[in-house]
Amino acid sequence: GLVKMSAEPGRFFCTAGRGLEPFLAREVRARLGATEVDCISGKVFFRAAAGPGELKKLRSGERLFLLLKKHSPLPVAGNKGKMLHEIKRLVIEEPKYWLDIISVWRKLHGHEGKTDDVPRENALDLKRKSEEETNTASKRQKTEQARAIVSEECQVEAGEMWAPERMSGQECWIESKTSSEFPSRGSGENPTANEKLSFSFRVSCRCSGAIAKVLTSQEIGRAIGIALVKQCGWRADLRDPDLEVFLHLNDIHSVVGIPLFRLPLANREYIKTAGLRSTVAWAMASLAEISAGALVLDPMCGLGTILLEAAKEWPEACYWGADISDSQLEGADGNIRTAGLMDKIELLKASVKALPLPSESFDSVISDIPFGKKFKITNDAQLLPDILQEMERVLRVGGTLVLLLSPDLRRRMDGLTKCAGSDSAEASADGDSGAAPAQAPSVEGNSSSLVQGVGEPVLSRHFGSLVPEGVYALSLGKTDAFIHKYRKVSAAGN
Repeated sequence: GLVKMSAEPGRFFCTAGRGLEPFLAREVRARLGATEVDCISGKVFFRAAAGPGELKKLRSGERLFLLLKKHSPLPVAGNKGKMLHEIKRLVIEEPKYWLDIISVWRKLHGHEGKTDDVPRENALDLKRKSEEETNTASKRQKTEQARAIVSEECQVEAGEMWAPERMSGQECWIESKTSSEFPSRGSGENPTANEKLSFSFRVSCRCSGAIAKVLTSQEIGRAIGIALVKQCGWRADLRDPDLEVFLHLNDIHSVVGIPLFRLPLANREYIKTAGLRSTVAWAMASLAEISAGALVLDPMCGLGTILLEAAKEWPEACYWGADISDSQLEGADGNIRTAGLMDKIELLKASVKALPLPSESFDSVISDIPFGKKFKITNDAQLLPDILQEMERVLRVGGTLVLLLSPDLRRRMDGLTKCAGSDSAEASADGDSGAAPAQAPSVEGNSSSLVQGVGEPVLSRHFGSLVPEGVYALSLGKTDAFIHKYRKVSAAGN
């Protein structure tokens, strides 16, 4: 039988883009003093005594959940009914259990009305209104809105790269169409308990692996939804529920959680026009070892996401962004104004191949070297050495270079590098304790994110002053990318 476990305050999990799990694991330890940190593909589980304000500060995660249950995978039976029974046993508890959970969740949830688009009062008014509308037109409208929400949510999910497994069918939301489908409890039973519990919910279910061969997410979501209505007298509401119950079943585990915030953590309120995914930008900046008073440059800054994430997190440094495109600089300027960081970030129009900046003037250079359909500039293999040479020139000795590369650019980068024996690698990194952070992920229980080559690659004579300190593979939705970190160990040309 399943071990029943009550949700204890302080147990959470956060979803992460693929490859960002080690960054998130490190961040929850450093920022929240988290313990029992467990990294698996697409999620990081942890325990922390933190309030909503602190939890909201997490920068490398996607969505944050209060963890209710975490069990081994459910035994797969060929019989649907038997499987649904097992799944219901996992989720359904006495109403008292949910009252406790909801009080914990309310405390953590904080007063979201302030930051969200719909204040709580309005949300309740909206619900009352929608209950009053019974004509068929409004029902039709509701289903259309519901459809819109499903597709919108699915897009968000896809962007979030929740898990590398192939999902069978999309995330599924369950909503009651008619009251007969979801019978609510008779008023005679226990009105006071019923009132306390009478609020709206939706079930989000994702299943993959063996279980998905027997049941669809829709079937599971529907079964759980009906059971919760019977058990607690809640009302299903797809559009604006008080509570979302999240269920994820796969070959690794069975997880039940409740999202703490309506919007993903990755949706930054201070970014007006989104460029590079904010979580990736933050992860890159976290590798650059930015300290107070440092000068940091992004020579191909685009809309300035890397600079924004860095300046928000390490405000004691000074930031410079360069780009050749007027429209990108205009967007970056708008973002910097929206974020209120005009005094922290300077922008200049310049080509990365000829930066009007003095040599050895920056402590860190961080850049997303553009790739993809929008930018054709790096298709010319000749450009990469030129770009690297300028970045290396403006970087001071001891400084860090952090780049985001496409698989194609990474291959070109490797073409500029040659694999040296381990002796020279040890010599070049000798006594350099700064190399430790780059290796941390392999200790964090996710060694796959550290791409290991045979021997340490050392940049060839053109870039002999740059020593590699780590490569991190990650996913940007449809494409893969690699974060490369280097340290400049001697003056260029030496």
